[in-house]
Amino acid sequence: VQLVESGGGLVQPGGSLRLSCAASLSIFGFYAMGWYRQAPGKQRELVAAITSGDSTNYADSVKGRFTISRDNARNMVYLQMNSLKPEDTAVYYCNARKYDSVYWGQGTQVTVSS
Repeated sequence: VQLVESGGGLVQPGGSLRLSCAASLSIFGFYAMGWYRQAPGKQRELVAAITSGDSTNYADSVKGRFTISRDNARNMVYLQMNSLKPEDTAVYYCNARKYDSVYWGQGTQVTVSS
């Protein structure tokens, strides 16, 4: 099983980035997918999640700015991030979950700075 994130980078405050996660999972559509982030010195936190039925939930800090989506035909999950703030700076991780099986990607760095 592999989860490979891409799309991170350096962006100015107010800018946008789109993160992608490619998943080598059997029956991808059965998995709940999520994006987490971890800033230096802080615990990893949930940013956004999407269920197999396409229900979504978001951390309060990103509501209205970030959008999670999935493409089951391509085994992909995305995180569109708009109006980025310096406090969004972190390593962002893709997560897949089905029953007791949990998988993580290696992470992609997002830095918001002028």
